[in-house]
Amino acid sequence: MTMTLADAALDDGAVSPRADRPKRRTFTAEYKAQIVAEYEAADHGERGAILRREGLYSSHITEWRKAAEAGAVSALGPKAGRDRRDREIDALRRRAEKAEAELARTRAALDIVGKAHALLETLSESTGTPKPPQR
Repeated sequence: MTMTLADAALDDGAVSPRADRPKRRTFTAEYKAQIVAEYEAADHGERGAILRREGLYSSHITEWRKAAEAGAVSALGPKAGRDRRDREIDALRRRAEKAEAELARTRAALDIVGKAHALLETLSESTGTPKPPQR
């Protein structure tokens, strides 16, 4: 058997740490729904042939079926990360919640200091000590 250029892996000279790792496959929601429907309609003997033809595992079908039964069509979509805008919005939301919690703590502390000041003022008036001059 002779080896042709099409059979050989092309080497462009670039070396990367992930060069030998396979790429993760992603499937569209339509593809997943189609395969699950085809798998469900097939006889038990034909199901393995469908999996082999598509290069899938039974765990794929199990996960996709659970997602479809849960009614989550978006869950059938690829599990790709959300876009940058959504991540930024989430980060800003967390930052605002943290600032609001800090503001609530600061207001509570100021309220306590104000009450302590009023109590000390009341105590000093009841002992008969003169009030310090206000500026």
